[in-house]
Amino acid sequence: MKKWLISVLFLTLLQPALAAAPKKIIVLGGVVTEIVYALGEQDRLLAVDQSSIYPPAAKKLPQVGYYRAFSLEGVLALKPDLILASDQAGPPEALARLQKSGVPVIMLPSAANMAALEKRIAGIASALQEEEKGKTIIAKLKRDVVQAPMGNTKALVLISRSGTPEGAGSDTTVDAILKLAGLNNVLPKQRGYKPLSMESIAALQPDVVILSEMSIQNLGGMDKLLAMPGLAQTPAAKNKKIIVMDDLLLLGFGIRLPEALQELKKVSK
Repeated sequence: MKKWLISVLFLTLLQPALAAAPKKIIVLGGVVTEIVYALGEQDRLLAVDQSSIYPPAAKKLPQVGYYRAFSLEGVLALKPDLILASDQAGPPEALARLQKSGVPVIMLPSAANMAALEKRIAGIASALQEEEKGKTIIAKLKRDVVQAPMGNTKALVLISRSGTPEGAGSDTTVDAILKLAGLNNVLPKQRGYKPLSMESIAALQPDVVILSEMSIQNLGGMDKLLAMPGLAQTPAAKNKKIIVMDDLLLLGFGIRLPEALQELKKVSK
C-alpha cells in the first residue's frame, strides 16, 4: 500500500485494505461527489446521496437518501466495493452496521478550511488510486484561492429550509467563505444559524444579501423576497445587491471554492 494512502487511511471508520482500485462506489455527501467528478472518476459511481446536486449529471444517478440519514438497506443492496462519506454522514448506528458488513468506508473531513479541503481531495484521490490527479487539483486550488483584504461591505447570508429566513453567524461554512472574500458578516456574535425577524434584517442594514438557490425558492422567489418589509429597507435591496448561488457552491467549501470567492469578491468594497 502506498505511503500517501496509508496516511490518509487514518480518516477511515474501518479498514478492510483496498487491494485493488474500487470500481463500484457510493458517495455520501455532495462535496465528496464533486471531487470524484473533478478527478474524472464518475464512471465508478453506483449511487450518491440527495445533497449531490453538482454537477447536474450527479442528480441522474441512483440515490440512497440524505447523507446525514442515508438508507443502509439501499446502500448494501447495491453491493459497493467502497463508500466515500463526509464525516458528517450518519446516523452513527447505520455507519456501525456498515462497518460490520465489511464494506470499506472512508470518512473525509468536512471542516471549512483549506487544510481540511486538501485532506478531502487527497483522501479521495488515494482511495481511487489516482494520487497524481489529486496532487494536481490541490496545487491548482492553492494557486486560485487567494484571500481578499477585508473591506467595508456588510454581508448577510440567509438560509431557508422551510420558508423562515435564518441568518448565518460565525462558526459556519459560509462565514469562512465570507472572510476569504473580504466581506464582513453582519452576524459575527451569533453562532450558527438562527431565525431572523423582518425587524432584525432591517436593523442589520446589509450592503449585500446572499442566498442559496434552494433558500430563495423556499422563500417564494426573488420578487417575494424583495417585497419583504424588513429586507426592502436594506441597502442590499435598494441597490439590488442580492446574490443567489447554488447550494453546494455557497455552503460546501468545496472544490469550486475559487468560483465562489470570485463571485463574492465582485460585491466587496
